[in-house]
Amino acid sequence: MTVLIAAVVLLTGLCLLNLLLTIGVIRRLREHTALIGAMGGAQDFPEAMLAAGERIGAFSAETLDGAVLTRDDLDGQTLIGVFAPGCPGCEQQMPHFVELAKSSPGGRDGVLALVVGGPEESAGEIARLAPVARLVREDHDGALARALGVRSFPAIARVGPEGRVVASGTQVRDLENAADV
Repeated sequence: MTVLIAAVVLLTGLCLLNLLLTIGVIRRLREHTALIGAMGGAQDFPEAMLAAGERIGAFSAETLDGAVLTRDDLDGQTLIGVFAPGCPGCEQQMPHFVELAKSSPGGRDGVLALVVGGPEESAGEIARLAPVARLVREDHDGALARALGVRSFPAIARVGPEGRVVASGTQVRDLENAADV
């Protein structure tokens, strides 16, 4: 009988300890929810890349065609898209980017696409972008990504003369007001 009473007391103690820990977790979740709500949503996150008015940094990158590309080659109007394999936002925006690239002034020479990832994992993105853009593939933290100030994926921009960003964002529609550079 004493063993049964000891077991009930131990089980009751464990249940109370579990209840206290659960209450502590719930309290922390409420604090985190309040902090996230105070952030105000996506508009408080940093820009995907350089903002309008900023100048692209100096860089040298080799396109998949073997040409060397520098900031000076971005003369006039250039549409730029930065994508990464496995990125859901990139998958969503790539068809829109490809359509915009097809109608971009200057044709393929007026469009630059950067795929950030390994050669094997990037094959699908490369196949979709190669017909409409000069294409660069880099590993993470490559020279072109640093020059563009890429902070998240996808990153899409329209660049004007002297490598100045006219408009940038994470969606093709972020460039709508910059159609005429």
